[in-house]
Amino acid sequence: MSPVSPSGVRVRAGGGAAALPRRSLLVVSAAALCVSVTAPAALAAPSPTTSPTATPPAQMSTLGGARLGMPGTQVNLAPGVPVLPKGLTARSWIVSDAESGQVLAAHNAHWRLPPASTLKMLFADTVLPRFPKDTRYKVAPADLKGVGDGSSVVGVKEGVTYSVRDLWLGVFLKSGNDAVHVLSAMNGGVQRTVEDMQKHAEELQALDTQVVSPDGYDAPEQVSSAYDLTLIARSGLQKKDFRDYCSTVSAKFGATEIRNTNRLLSGDSDVPVYQGIAGVKNGNTTHAGATFTGVAERGGKVLLVTVMNPEKHDHNEVYKETAKLFDWGFQADGKVNPVGELVPPRSAVPAGSTSAASPRQTPGTGGGAGAKAAASAPAASGSSGVGTALAIAGGLLVLLGGGAYLVNRRWPLPDLMRRRSRP
Repeated sequence: MSPVSPSGVRVRAGGGAAALPRRSLLVVSAAALCVSVTAPAALAAPSPTTSPTATPPAQMSTLGGARLGMPGTQVNLAPGVPVLPKGLTARSWIVSDAESGQVLAAHNAHWRLPPASTLKMLFADTVLPRFPKDTRYKVAPADLKGVGDGSSVVGVKEGVTYSVRDLWLGVFLKSGNDAVHVLSAMNGGVQRTVEDMQKHAEELQALDTQVVSPDGYDAPEQVSSAYDLTLIARSGLQKKDFRDYCSTVSAKFGATEIRNTNRLLSGDSDVPVYQGIAGVKNGNTTHAGATFTGVAERGGKVLLVTVMNPEKHDHNEVYKETAKLFDWGFQADGKVNPVGELVPPRSAVPAGSTSAASPRQTPGTGGGAGAKAAASAPAASGSSGVGTALAIAGGLLVLLGGGAYLVNRRWPLPDLMRRRSRP
């Protein structure tokens, strides 16, 4: 049976009320919101979204807040807060303020799932600083061994010399596993790169993440979470080259023109370019389904949204659900009380701080005062429109040092964005 909120509305996974006419739903929901103003009520935790093949675990990591370890949708209902959009089918998603680190809403945020090529964000955040972009490298036959069958490739050829910049464009725009393997070879090999990525994930406190392959190709035990992918993207966006690559719409790769497969950035027949989009990375494999982490800016607000494995398999569904969550986030940011936070890297946390977790943190129980406030929001009739926009190319999320972060609990944005014409 669906859980019952203090207002008497039965809450279903994914939002909405069961078996109530529209007029009744609006009246009861309004009453519940009025109560929350005078005396915030403890709302029942929603039932998790289920499918024939998978159900989120009852207990997940509580890093970033107790409610983030609970199954189902977590959001704070209050007057003036827009309701979540209808039609969200992803097994896991998270909406957060990229600057403050506040998690505005989440759904199974710490569910450990196959990440597909969104794991390339961790690869880039780990390896990208190690080689100047004008470095040139001649590809050896051994460099391309181990690229999985059916992998996405950019067309790297053995015996050909490429610049590091070209290889990174191949990684970000075409999700080229061949480019990943060549850069891994430059880094000392695939195994060393995997170890480096795992170490960096732990530094970022991305503790749901287990790295097996550097490119995100399906592999047993290779997992991450919407929470972790957001932490990783936030770290990567501190780096100018990372920002430039992930916001590039099209580029030359040898004699070929390549175009970014992030459809919110490059557009498609059924997905317009999202207003203010600036990256980050998409993925799709047999076991992971479609995955995506995006960053966008509007009106001085910068949001990160991660969506993992929509159970609705319509064309470009992961981008459609991401756009709905961005729309909601820009309306809700500054109005909704957060349900958790994005924790800082270990190196930015003082010794003894509760923000630091031990490596391979075991899932928490989800108890405590925060857990009692868990709620699933009712769904809206749809998302607001998205329009064609300019690509955003740099100046995003500049980290001014651990000291500034610790004082302000923010990642400042002194030189927010520079816009450029789309190709």
